[in-house]
Amino acid sequence: MRTDYAEIFQSNAAVDKYEQVVYAPQTYSTAVSARQRAYLRSLVRRSFTERRPVQHDFACGTGRAIRLLHGVVRAAHGYDVSAAMLAKARDTGIFAKLHEIPGSGPLPEPATTEGPALVTIFRLLLNVTPEVRDRAIGFAAKALPNPNSGLLVVENHGNRASLRHLRHRRHSANEWFAELGHEEIEELLHRHGFEIVERRGFAICPAGAYNRNWLRPVARRMDNLAARSERLANVATDVLYVARRLPTP
Repeated sequence: MRTDYAEIFQSNAAVDKYEQVVYAPQTYSTAVSARQRAYLRSLVRRSFTERRPVQHDFACGTGRAIRLLHGVVRAAHGYDVSAAMLAKARDTGIFAKLHEIPGSGPLPEPATTEGPALVTIFRLLLNVTPEVRDRAIGFAAKALPNPNSGLLVVENHGNRASLRHLRHRRHSANEWFAELGHEEIEELLHRHGFEIVERRGFAICPAGAYNRNWLRPVARRMDNLAARSERLANVATDVLYVARRLPTP
């Protein structure tokens, strides 16, 4: 695992590659993002029936998770250590207040404590150190101090129990090929006072299936079906976990 994840995305070239290559049209990541958008918007509408939430997107990057929820949240705040990422987010015309935060030291404070809140943490946990994971979920605990405060949604885009794991041995020397198991996510969340209330997977097929023109339509159909079934989250390559704070003893 790399330990310079935050520093890499201080580079404008790395930010452009993230936007133009990782999320190019017809790619695996773009297909996953579209399924996540439909699910998240439905989640917000059925979970926040009395008042729309304020979104706090930790490690917001270029604002993808914020854009997924445009129009269904009351307001949005994005937090990131990378000035280059935040500049790219502003260039997209994102509807959010963006905050550059330090990568170490005291936990950042949420920009507002007005509730209810929805905290989102996407594409972060997989490729960072345990300390950064704790920092992210610690921030979420500040924004969501009790079970009635709202919801936390975190992404694991490298589920160890998925077909993606078959590539583990071949890519063992690749610093970017990390994996996280469901039990690791659950333990992390529980340590900070959260319980998982829902899981959903957004792809069964690995990313390589989207790189072959003849296979891509088949992969899309399979993965669209998988996104409708909570049971298939166990073996999905990309998983979202919805969590709520546990009651204080």
